[in-house]
Amino acid sequence: MSYRFSEYKEYYRRNFTIATPIILSNVGQVFVQLADSVMVGRLGAVPLAAVSFGGAVFFVLFILGLGLSMGITPMVGEKYVQGKHRHSAIYLQNSLILYGVMGVVICALQFALIPFLDLMGQPREVIEQAVPFYRWLALSMVPFMLFAAFKQFLEGLGNTRAAMWIVITCNVINIALNYLFIYGKFGFPAMGAEGAGIASFIARCCMPLMIALYFLRKDSFKRYFRLYKPANIHVRHMFPLLNVGLPISIQMFLEGVGFSLTTVMVGWIGVNAMAANQIAYSSVSVAFMMLIGVVSATTVMVSHEAGRGNREGVRMVANASYHIAITYNVVVGILFVAFRKILPLAFTSDAEVVAMAGQLLVIAACFEISDGLQFTTLGILRGMKDVRYTMWVSFVAYILLNLPASYLLAFKAGLGVNGVWFGLAFALSVAALLLYRRYRKRMRD
Repeated sequence: MSYRFSEYKEYYRRNFTIATPIILSNVGQVFVQLADSVMVGRLGAVPLAAVSFGGAVFFVLFILGLGLSMGITPMVGEKYVQGKHRHSAIYLQNSLILYGVMGVVICALQFALIPFLDLMGQPREVIEQAVPFYRWLALSMVPFMLFAAFKQFLEGLGNTRAAMWIVITCNVINIALNYLFIYGKFGFPAMGAEGAGIASFIARCCMPLMIALYFLRKDSFKRYFRLYKPANIHVRHMFPLLNVGLPISIQMFLEGVGFSLTTVMVGWIGVNAMAANQIAYSSVSVAFMMLIGVVSATTVMVSHEAGRGNREGVRMVANASYHIAITYNVVVGILFVAFRKILPLAFTSDAEVVAMAGQLLVIAACFEISDGLQFTTLGILRGMKDVRYTMWVSFVAYILLNLPASYLLAFKAGLGVNGVWFGLAFALSVAALLLYRRYRKRMRD
């Protein structure tokens, strides 16, 4: 079938309308991570490596909570287009309980990991600075999960602007507190990497308070609180949230484990390799934020079309998302190659680290299309609530293939940190192929 822009114009417009606030809020979140890296990096390679390592370990369990919260979005999306507001209210009420409890559980698990950080092969000086930073991130899980319940609920309704403004506001608070706590300004003690963790904790505590206030002040959303009934809080209403959210959570967890364990491998190579990995990963994460917005919008739009029973609408939404994602990732790949010697200078002036990070950006450019294809297909399948297959794809790609390939290429083939990233590129390509085949099969059924 030939491509006609006029056929897809409205789908592009709808995607960007929903995606733009998500993109801005996600860019803001990654900007805070970049600010942590840049501001801590000014203190030296060891504090930068500590933030990188602590963040990587935290991310392994953080992703479980984030993925679980995404289960409510397609479910609310379907009920919203069907006008079933009472059902949506029940999902919201139960998600606040379920996700809040999960936040406490994940926080406890994060603290339980602290005695094992010494066993991960990192330099002693890195561990000493990483642990205090990590503790504060772990404590931030509870407020973050409460915020996620509201945020993902709003995304299911197609409202992405409210969360955007709240996230941006809290990001500004976070960066300002970074300045105070990391460097010890205006009478505060200089706490280095730990100061970045404290700033993140305070900012995340502000997020659920602000979004709850937004719900209470907006009549169109206050009704979901007015529909509250104690009898609605029941495990039978939590099972549907778990049925969709848990496979997403496990899928993201497995992918996160793959990324985090490869970061641990990089730590075995040395401090400079760890710093270069953090620079390249942070750069990729910033570029990835637009794709996250497009894919999140895709999930919402697919869930709406599925709720209407419009199969052709699902296909058009999916095609439009592929067009956007692949075009964008090709441009990003070109920019990574063109600016590979410039981007790392924003983080450090160490010539060896800059050179290593530049090589990693070239490798990242090579897997941009695969990454865009696999992530977009994930968003489509989530909108269709086809989430169990994606869980198994992540296990195969990021555990069975990524980890052995990265280890062999890095340490047996002698490619060092470049080998770790080549292994990641291989895993992303396999995931892209398997997920796309699944989508094609679902559309033929």
